[in-house]
Amino acid sequence: MRPPNTCPAILLLALAGLSCASQADEAAEHPYKLTLGSYRYSDGSTGEDSNLRWQRGDTHAWLGHYRDASFGEQSRVGFDTTLALAPALLLQPSLQGATRGFLGGSANLQIGDPWYAIVGWGRTNLRPYFNLNFDPNDALTLGAGWHGPADQSVQLYCIADDRLHTGQKDWHLLARQPLAEGRRLTLDLLRKTGDGDAGPVRAWGLAATLDYPGWFVRLARDPKQNFSALDATRLSFGLRF
Repeated sequence: MRPPNTCPAILLLALAGLSCASQADEAAEHPYKLTLGSYRYSDGSTGEDSNLRWQRGDTHAWLGHYRDASFGEQSRVGFDTTLALAPALLLQPSLQGATRGFLGGSANLQIGDPWYAIVGWGRTNLRPYFNLNFDPNDALTLGAGWHGPADQSVQLYCIADDRLHTGQKDWHLLARQPLAEGRRLTLDLLRKTGDGDAGPVRAWGLAATLDYPGWFVRLARDPKQNFSALDATRLSFGLRF
C-alpha cells in the first residue's frame, strides 16, 4: 500500500515569468481549462485527478479533485493573481483550501525584465493534503529566468523546505519554445534531493507538455513522488474552451 504523503503542501502558483502575451490571448479566447490526469505508481496502484481552471487576464481560480485507493479523496479550491508593483516588479500571491481542513498560501516576486530574478515563500497549516505540485511548499523559492518576445522562456529555480527540517530541494530547469501552427513545447527537467520517507533521495525527473490550439497533453516521470518511496508516471490531457 502506498504510504500517505508526508509533505503536506499548497499547490504553488505558476511562476510569474511564464506569463506572456500569447497566454493572455489564449485566456481571452478560452478562459476555461479542464485537465484530466491519470497517475501510475511503481507499486502498481493508480490515481486520478481532475482540475477546472478559469483565467481572466493575470487572475486564475480553480477547482480540483484527487483520489486513489491509499490516500482516498480530496477536493480543493484555489486562487492566484499578478500585481504590477512597478514596471519590472511583479507580485503573485496565491491561496488554496482543501477538504480535511487544509489551508495554504504563497507569494512570489519577479524582479527585472526580460532577465529576471524569482523570490518566493509558501506556508500551510500542515493539515493532510495530497501535494499535486510535487515540490516542498512550506518552502523558499529562489531562481532566475528570461522570456523572449515570441513566447520563448527559460527558468532555473530551486524550491527548498525551510520549515520541516527535511533538507528537501527540488531544482527545475524549465524551457518553453513555440512551434509551427500554434503549437508549443514545454520541458521541465527536475533534480530532487533530501530526506524522504524511505531514506535519502537523489533523483532526476522530466515532464514534457505539447500544446495545440485548444488542447494539450503532458507526460511526466517523477521519481520518489513527494519524497515518498514510490515513482510516479503521470499522463494528463487538457481542453481549453
